Amino acid sequence: MRVVSSFLLVGALALMAFVGAQAGGEALLAIGLPYLAVAVFLVGITARVIGWARSPVPFRIPTTCGQQRSLPWIKSSPLENPSTGLGATARVLLEVLTFRSLFRNTRAELKEGGRLVYSADKWLWAAALAFHYSFLVVLLRHFRFFASPVPAFVMWLQGLDGFFQIGVPEVYLTDVVLVAAVGFLLLRRLADARLRYLSLVADYFPLALILGIGISGIWIRYIGKVDVESVKNLAIGLVTFRPAVPRGIGSLFYVHLFLVCVLFAYFPLSKLVHMAGVFLSPTRNLANNNRTHRHVNPWNPPIIGHTYAEWEHDYHDKLVAADIPLDGK
Repeated sequence: MRVVSSFLLVGALALMAFVGAQAGGEALLAIGLPYLAVAVFLVGITARVIGWARSPVPFRIPTTCGQQRSLPWIKSSPLENPSTGLGATARVLLEVLTFRSLFRNTRAELKEGGRLVYSADKWLWAAALAFHYSFLVVLLRHFRFFASPVPAFVMWLQGLDGFFQIGVPEVYLTDVVLVAAVGFLLLRRLADARLRYLSLVADYFPLALILGIGISGIWIRYIGKVDVESVKNLAIGLVTFRPAVPRGIGSLFYVHLFLVCVLFAYFPLSKLVHMAGVFLSPTRNLANNNRTHRHVNPWNPPIIGHTYAEWEHDYHDKLVAADIPLDGK
């Protein structure tokens, strides 16, 4: 029911946009909602990042799995257990660019006879990497609609993406990879009983939404084609704050645009915001230098000392009465 409700919700959103476009709501769908979605995205991301940045970290809590730097004759792990800021930066970049921790992810299975077996789970890493990079390339390719002239790197990326030149218009490889990767991540949650039990609507809805965006984008490019010039005029009008509703784009384009707006507005409120949070994770971005530096917890209250001599002075008479020897004599 969780996955069904997620797809029904995405279908209802698509139907709402289609009916709205047919009923003459192009101005709201083409101008009002994009501005609102971007505003919610920027304000939400900023608020989340500021909240994370202001969260106190009183002591070092890096997640490590290698030898810490200690004695000169013991080989340390500068990336697994960095002791410098440069090493911590390199570890964060490897995590962001290559999903390093996910590559080493393992899964546990209970075999016959109660035997627990651990095995590598490289398919998850490959699908996640393919999804994120294809999504990034798709976003960068769409930049051609918002700039005139189109930047050279966008043209180079577009040519590389359509290198195989299959069909007319040419099929972009990232379009296929994006839908396939999202489909794999969704089927993985459905096929694994334990993962399916743990998954919530908040896990299925982003996948269904991104799948809807990918399928609708493929549809309006390869099947129900739209006027690209009108789309570019709309995009340039939005970024220059001189928007105008184009004529004859078609209702399916507004379905695609509306789903993109929903994704932008939903992004700061969902688990997708880990895109920004990974840079501020103290388990990743802190150097493990506890053996070379003393880190004092700023939350510790000031300690008022009470020496033994002062204690002896306070209880002098009672100590003498109990015949306890005093150091002050």
